[in-house]
Amino acid sequence: MRTRYKIYEPGQIYFITSTIVQWIPVFTRKAYIDILLDSLKFCRSNKGLKIFAYVILDNHLHLLVSGENLSNIIKDFKRHIAREILNLAQKEKKLWLLNQFKFYRLKHKTDSDYQVWQEGFHPKLITSEEMLQQKIDYIHENPVRIGLVEKSEDWLYSSARNYYDLETVLDIDFIE
Repeated sequence: MRTRYKIYEPGQIYFITSTIVQWIPVFTRKAYIDILLDSLKFCRSNKGLKIFAYVILDNHLHLLVSGENLSNIIKDFKRHIAREILNLAQKEKKLWLLNQFKFYRLKHKTDSDYQVWQEGFHPKLITSEEMLQQKIDYIHENPVRIGLVEKSEDWLYSSARNYYDLETVLDIDFIE
C-alpha cells in the first residue's frame, strides 16, 4: 500500500520515520550504522538537508529535518543506503539477511530482488513550537523508552548528545 503522507510545504520542518522491512535489526554493527551516518552527512553537506534532531536504532530511524526537495532527498538517501547495505551484506555473506530482504520484497517492486526499507517515510509537518519540542523529546527519549540507556544523552546515535554539548557522531542544525 502506498503511503498517504506527503511533503506539502517544502522548506518546512518535518518529523519523519524510516523503518527496515519487517523491523529486521540491521543497524546493530558499526559498519551498517556508518552507512547511514555517511549518507546523512552527505545529504547535509551536498543536498541541502537540515537535520535538527535524529535517533538511529537497530531497525528504524527518526529525523526532524527540512529541505527544499525533502521528498527527493529522502528517496535518494534511502535508495543509497539500501544499495550499500545489500553490498555489505553480500560482501559479508550474510545470506540470512539477504534472504529476509528477498522474502519481504513487495511484489510490485520489480526493479530489485530485495527490499530493505518499508515504503514511505511518513512525514509529519511541524506546525507549532509545542509540537516541535514534543517530537525532539520523542526522538531523544526513544532509546530510553525501549531500555537501551537510562539517559537520552547516553545513546551515541542520537542528537540528544548534540543538545547536551557532548561528543557526537553527526553534526546537526540547531533551530534559532
